[in-house]
Amino acid sequence: MITLHLYYTGENGAARAFAEEMTRRGVVDAIRAEDGNLRYAYYFPMDDPETVLLIDQWRDQAAIDAHHASPMMGEIAALREQFDLHMTVERFVTDDDELPEQDLKFIKR
Repeated sequence: MITLHLYYTGENGAARAFAEEMTRRGVVDAIRAEDGNLRYAYYFPMDDPETVLLIDQWRDQAAIDAHHASPMMGEIAALREQFDLHMTVERFVTDDDELPEQDLKFIKR
């Protein structure tokens, strides 16, 4: 599993407006329906009103590649330009589905 944290930053509420427009146009639902998409969710940091965090999670690299090759990537890129957003990306690859035993004692399930 591959998880991406995409931080969209703009000015005057542009990042939040971008996320709202992505949702309004149905792009978010279309991405969530793609084969291999496990999570696509926006979050708004309490201490930074000009940034939106997107947590984007995929089954594997092939699913991400198929998403990047889809026609909707052009629409997403155009919206990022329209809202003049800058991005920072963090990538995490999960190599084991279970947390280590020493970490489990800190997790309430």
